[in-house]
Amino acid sequence: MTSAASALSGQTGAAPYRALAFSTIAFTICFAVWTLFSIIGVKIKQELGLDDSEFGLLVATPVLTGALSRFFLGLISDKFGGRRVFALLMLLTAIAVYSVSTASSLNMFLLAALGLGFAGGSFAVGVSYVSKWFDRSHQGTALGVFGAGTIGTAITTFGAPLLVNAMGWRDTVRLYAVILAVGGVLFYLLTKDDPVTSARSSGTVKAKGIKDQLAPLAKLQVWRFSLYYFFVFGAFVALASWLPRYYMGMYGLTLAKAGLLTTAFALPAAAFRALGGWVADRIGARTVMYLTFTVSSIACFALSYPATDYVVHGIKGPIAFSFGITLSSFVILTVVLGFFMAIGMAAVYKHIPVYYPEHVGAVGGLVGAIGGLGGFFLPIAFGVMNDLTGVWTSCFMLLFALVSLALLWMHGAIRLMERSKIRALGTLPALPEMAGLDRPNGILAGHDRVRS
Repeated sequence: MTSAASALSGQTGAAPYRALAFSTIAFTICFAVWTLFSIIGVKIKQELGLDDSEFGLLVATPVLTGALSRFFLGLISDKFGGRRVFALLMLLTAIAVYSVSTASSLNMFLLAALGLGFAGGSFAVGVSYVSKWFDRSHQGTALGVFGAGTIGTAITTFGAPLLVNAMGWRDTVRLYAVILAVGGVLFYLLTKDDPVTSARSSGTVKAKGIKDQLAPLAKLQVWRFSLYYFFVFGAFVALASWLPRYYMGMYGLTLAKAGLLTTAFALPAAAFRALGGWVADRIGARTVMYLTFTVSSIACFALSYPATDYVVHGIKGPIAFSFGITLSSFVILTVVLGFFMAIGMAAVYKHIPVYYPEHVGAVGGLVGAIGGLGGFFLPIAFGVMNDLTGVWTSCFMLLFALVSLALLWMHGAIRLMERSKIRALGTLPALPEMAGLDRPNGILAGHDRVRS
């Protein structure tokens, strides 16, 4: 039995696992569709003669819809049940995906891309649906397994270029639309309503009003979690969309090779998200976030350094040398970055059902929306920075600044919280992050054991 399966073994019956399995498959299909423009966008750029800023806008447009829709889809899923919303979302989005294949101008592509972007909103639906099948001690692992559906990015970056070369990009889009529609039908037929929705339907549980659902959003902590996700998820989506263009421009690779190397970034990230959930269940989400932000800041700093020539005036004359990231080093660094982004995604969502068990849809939807907005704004920013600076590595300069801000805010918030609670040690509330501080040696040991 794998670690993930062992962690979930506390649940009884096949229904939770069935819901988790089909939700993960459905999310994988949706995520593959959501990132489709990272591949076909290159062909559209060539056909329409777009500059980097226009290309960044085209690639980012589906992410905008996916981001903004997550919050509302999370609320709707909490109210009507994730099963129905998930299936209907896939069917309606399939229509928009098909319309991409009929577009012929930038405005038409942007409009179709807005509809296609609803595929990205499926994440909030799945989180609401899956979390209701598992207890708190297993939710991190379950949501990590579900989040592994981001492997859809790797499927698209690896498979879509092959399909485009074999059948053209328009027929590739039509194939994606068919798969999405069939997936929606099968998901509805092969799953059933979650326990909370079933109880609500039978009248044993009363549905929450919109005011109660939105209440946690007034807390600064929720917005801090959102910044974390803006980097770990938003930057991941942005890079998955941007790297094919980066490889082609920076290293002169073909679309097929660029897609393959982007898969090297996206595939491990998706595969290890489940591991991130399991690790967060074991050592605490906070520890995972510290690891994520620390390693990511180092990787982004290294990737941000542009190729540079140096001349030193030596004793016997000028000494010239150069520094630059080779292709192999770049691939390794992006794989490492993708890995820690993946476990960071799972750790962020480990927080939500722990702190807000009755508001997973609303809080998870908002956090997912902010993260998705990162996937929208960052590719545009990458393109603008390229146009303004003429430096390919400028995108990683931006990411370095972003992850540094997230790390500083997280550390500062944790220190302030710990100091305030230590001063009131005798009346500590039962918060997960303060566990252990009221036991012998807890003040010192708690700094290492704190979990969220």
